[in-house]
Amino acid sequence: MCWYVPVKGDHVIGIVTMKSGDIFKLDVAGSDQASLSFLAFEGATKKNRPNVKVGDLVYGQFIVANKDMEPELACIDGSGKANGMGVIGQDGFMFKVSLGLVRKLLTPQNDIIQELMNVFPMELVIGMNGRIWIKAKTIQQTLIVANILEACEYLTTAQRKQVFAKFSDNVQ
Repeated sequence: MCWYVPVKGDHVIGIVTMKSGDIFKLDVAGSDQASLSFLAFEGATKKNRPNVKVGDLVYGQFIVANKDMEPELACIDGSGKANGMGVIGQDGFMFKVSLGLVRKLLTPQNDIIQELMNVFPMELVIGMNGRIWIKAKTIQQTLIVANILEACEYLTTAQRKQVFAKFSDNVQ
């Protein structure tokens, strides 16, 4: 099995596995769990705690990641803003892809995501740890998008455009 190795600054999708005092433990698809303080959310204070439960999906950024320390996530950037980070909606679908596909999808010159969003309007979160969360208009469209994204790893640009054209003809 291939583990994700946490890198400081990487944005990942973690699964809350435990709450211990003021700290949440998250499975980030690595060999170790990552910790997340309840204060590492936008607007969080001792009195105003975020509503995070075991089983929730959290999109965050590594603020500590080295071999000698437990990886630590935050759901705020340097200016204290969430910028899309935090607990991810419950009604989407999370699946795993290769780290190579994640890098391919996140390269600035890649147009797969934009082409796909032109066919299927959706919410999309991509983690550098190989996890993708999507939510399209319907469950069926969500599953179609997941399958298309997984297939994109092996499709040429021409093949991908053919697949997208086929779906854009069929989607109202």
